[in-house]
Amino acid sequence: MGTDRQGEVNGSVKSGENMAYKKTNYPGVRYREHPTRKHGVNPDRYFAIRHQKDGKRKDEGFGWASRGCSAAEAAEILYQLKKNQRTGQGPQNLQEWRELKRAKEEAKQMHKKTVEKDLFTFGELAKQYLQWAKDNKKSYSEDEQRYRTHLAGPLGDKPLKSITVLDLERLKRNLKKKLSPATQKHCLVLIRQMFNKAMLWGLYDGSNPIKGVKLPRVDNRRTRFLSHEEAHTLLEELKKRSLQVHDQALVSLYAGLRFGEIAALKWGDIDLDHRIIQVRDGKAGSRQAFMTDSVKTLFQARRPEKAWPGDLVFKSRKGVRQTHISHAFRRAVISLDLNEGKTDTRDKVVFHTLRHSFASWLAIQGTPLLTIKECLGHKTLAMTERYSHLAPDCKREAVNQLEAAIDKQNILKVITLKK
Repeated sequence: MGTDRQGEVNGSVKSGENMAYKKTNYPGVRYREHPTRKHGVNPDRYFAIRHQKDGKRKDEGFGWASRGCSAAEAAEILYQLKKNQRTGQGPQNLQEWRELKRAKEEAKQMHKKTVEKDLFTFGELAKQYLQWAKDNKKSYSEDEQRYRTHLAGPLGDKPLKSITVLDLERLKRNLKKKLSPATQKHCLVLIRQMFNKAMLWGLYDGSNPIKGVKLPRVDNRRTRFLSHEEAHTLLEELKKRSLQVHDQALVSLYAGLRFGEIAALKWGDIDLDHRIIQVRDGKAGSRQAFMTDSVKTLFQARRPEKAWPGDLVFKSRKGVRQTHISHAFRRAVISLDLNEGKTDTRDKVVFHTLRHSFASWLAIQGTPLLTIKECLGHKTLAMTERYSHLAPDCKREAVNQLEAAIDKQNILKVITLKK
């Protein structure tokens, strides 16, 4: 029941205060009044009980009326304690009674939590997960759209505990009928992430059912890159439609930035003197990108007279960070027929094709793959190796040079022997 303002502790009555206690209509139950504190119109009352334990009188404090205690409740508990003392079963004093009551309450709460977990649905998890994703993930909007469109229907009303591998295999088959392998995988990965968070947040005690589902194999590596002529023509068309989209495309083409990285650029990230772009929070962490002359000229032209370091370089119409590529880019691609006759999405020109073109051009001119990796901000060299086939035939040249060196050594040996 807690302690009062004078430090009186539940379960005991301070010595020297017995004279302050008054009798109630219940034998063995007494009370004293707080000198200042009121409970309703009357002074607040502190109740205590008196009983015999092993032939010795025992006084125990019960609690304040303002905290829900009453003489009748104290009398009822005192009666039970005396009965327990006679039978030798159950709590023998208030401390034991409180401990038993606490244990029962904890067991009740545990049972309640267990029931709540058993009934906690995937849809309820989605609400909490998407709220977390909104504050922590760049892909929040994609997660929300995938859940709403593809997962809410088949899984939303199901308790987490009841979702099985078989359920997810059935979902996978249905997704396969209408979605690309990449989107199927995104949906299944989202389920995995949601279950992982449910376990971390204490909302689910089982194992992640997605572990039993084989994710679709996805080869989304783009094979299409622009020629220099195509890139020039596209930039000219974009300039007619939107200067901002033109500038974003140019930064991607000649500095290799992703759209999300471009949208996140702030003027504090642009170092015109050293021609460096500080890319923060990319997929593989932060990195530096470097400006060509045209990119530097672009930033010089865009830079306002008063450019605060925290201001975005490219703002949306509402003055905030862009989350989607402008439709002007797609319309420009359509007008130039760059995707005419292309059915494989990997062959179609999209904004990411610009970054892919940047890397491809570097590979064609003989730039080492490790350098391309650093320019692109790839996590591993394996991600960059897709451009290796574009590199000049350096391996053949290296072997030829080796052979020439060996032949030269042999010739020297022959000359030496002759001497």
